[in-house]
Amino acid sequence: MVKTSFLPKLVNGQTGDPALFVDLLQEKRALLFDCGNLAALSPSEILRISDVFVSHAHIDHFIGFDHLLRLHLGRGKRVRVFGPPGITTCVRGKLSGYTWNLVRHQRLIYEVHEWSPAGSRVTEFHCRRRFAPGPSRQLPPGEFLWQDEHIRVRATALDHRIPSLAFAVTERDFLNVNPVRLEELSLSPGPWLNELKRRVRAGDTAPLRIEDREFAVADLSARLLHTTPGRTIAYAADALGNEANLAAIAELARGADWLFCEGAFLEEDRERAAETYHLTAAQAGRAARLAGVRRLVVFHFSPKYEGRFALLEEEAAREFGGRDANRADTAGDEGYSPARENSSGNS
Repeated sequence: MVKTSFLPKLVNGQTGDPALFVDLLQEKRALLFDCGNLAALSPSEILRISDVFVSHAHIDHFIGFDHLLRLHLGRGKRVRVFGPPGITTCVRGKLSGYTWNLVRHQRLIYEVHEWSPAGSRVTEFHCRRRFAPGPSRQLPPGEFLWQDEHIRVRATALDHRIPSLAFAVTERDFLNVNPVRLEELSLSPGPWLNELKRRVRAGDTAPLRIEDREFAVADLSARLLHTTPGRTIAYAADALGNEANLAAIAELARGADWLFCEGAFLEEDRERAAETYHLTAAQAGRAARLAGVRRLVVFHFSPKYEGRFALLEEEAAREFGGRDANRADTAGDEGYSPARENSSGNS
């Protein structure tokens, strides 16, 4: 079985508002990519959301913020919101639409990261201060939009007549214990294994004491641990199907395990797609093929294809070069189904 802590699902399927919920199974938290209608998520799922990544603030991508806010009230949470230029104003507008005269003991905080190639501007909104915006601070540009001990997130801007962000999230590598080596060292499993992994990740070289014996971290990790790379999920929604956007998606999603990509129109309606700055399903398939991803999931289908949605999946699959549309099995994966799996051997 392929090891992963990611469990992604499209909240509204391939035809409803964009929203990708990614459960981090080992961390008791979740990520949300785009914030369309969230009625299909349970309260417990919404309360696990620690980070929200908004591509842009068109209504079908952001209308769910009020639902998120309603369930977060009364919780001592810090929720990070990441988005393109203007996202701070959009969040402020949502929060200022309500009266907050009875919240001085609430500890909810929204930490908004407004991304641009020049860096991120971070602004906090504290519930106990009636969500008045606090002072902003500027973060320099870097490789990652966000990183912590569990995940790393990259972003790139696509052209949707406004900046529309695409994201790629990668889980940390897994450090696995070799049980044979453990027995050879006459060591019993215990909390010290987690401490060893913590030190390896932190670069802490202080000697580790185990059962009245002292070990060098570098030597012990070399003998006991082997690394399994973490999985990557890429997400791209709402972009003109030009060469620059397709290249940007392909670069961001390079080698990803999943690419969730909009494919709003059939190729026969390519002119309409260009007029509305959306991708066709074939263009989504092409971006996935260029990126060498393992699985493609197309979504955000135009309602004009009601009763014919399978054609969008088939068109994307033909261009991608994967298995029959929407029928690739994810057996052995703790991951998303349905999806299309690349047959070229990329993994």
